[in-house]
Amino acid sequence: MEELLTLKELLHQGNITEALLIVEELEEMSKSDKLNKIFSYGIILLLHLIKQTAENRTTRSWNLSIRNSVKQIQRSNSREKAKGTYMSETELAATLEDAYDLALEKAAIEAFEGQYEAEELNKLVQQEEIIKKAMNLIWER
Repeated sequence: MEELLTLKELLHQGNITEALLIVEELEEMSKSDKLNKIFSYGIILLLHLIKQTAENRTTRSWNLSIRNSVKQIQRSNSREKAKGTYMSETELAATLEDAYDLALEKAAIEAFEGQYEAEELNKLVQQEEIIKKAMNLIWER
């Protein structure tokens, strides 16, 4: 909020150069927030895909969580006015790869009633396949 007040004051003063710096800062803050949301929902998405694959079953709750995570990632990544996305497919795949280890750790706590460590659970699933499935859901393929 402070940035907006500063921006308003700079514009009233006619200080366009400084105002543009504030605008760029606000853009970066907005983009950073969106990327953090995508990362967080990516963890949740991967967590449930790992559990589904490892346990070879699903639940209505897991399915709902997967659909919600996909929807939130799609919404956060969408640039409505520019009709594009904040992250390309390559960037999104890299983000999911980055989120995978945290998702695996969480899945190890939840899957099979927590009887496996993350490293053991990882042997029951294929990271590439989990990320590929997540990407297909996100990009609706």
